[in-house]
Amino acid sequence: MANSKKVYIAGGCFWGMEDLFRTRKGIIDTEVGYIGGENENPTYGNHPGHAEGIEITYDTTETDFKEIVDYFFRIHNPTTVDRQGNDRGSSYRSAIFFQNDEEKQIAEEVIAIVNKSNKWEGKVVTTLEPYTKFWPAEDYHQDYLVKNPNGYTCHFERFGTFLDK
Repeated sequence: MANSKKVYIAGGCFWGMEDLFRTRKGIIDTEVGYIGGENENPTYGNHPGHAEGIEITYDTTETDFKEIVDYFFRIHNPTTVDRQGNDRGSSYRSAIFFQNDEEKQIAEEVIAIVNKSNKWEGKVVTTLEPYTKFWPAEDYHQDYLVKNPNGYTCHFERFGTFLDK
């Protein structure tokens, strides 16, 4: 699709993030996987240094990177290091995997807006990491909360937008 782009983020357990993003305006597709780690072909049982991440494909005529990052900061706690809900460890870190300088700059701008809002008790600890490679997770992780509607998630909308409209 000519008007599509991809975003790579991590904010704790990938199931909950995928479930919330999948229904957003302009989102074409979501896939959960591993990103930012040490090994090739990571698996759920062997993904050292990788975050549980999500690849989001979006329609640039309906949404943009800034709006996606804004929503990202509204559905997980970006002020906890290596933790979301009951999940702990670097796999559950908050991270944005930028693909170019423009994405990095936009992410920095949104982080400053989120920090200035004081909606979170602490400051944002989300890491900005250069994109390397996204490895899709096993099939049973894809669309997990659609397949298991009562499955675990710690993600939910906490605030309205941080952006001026």
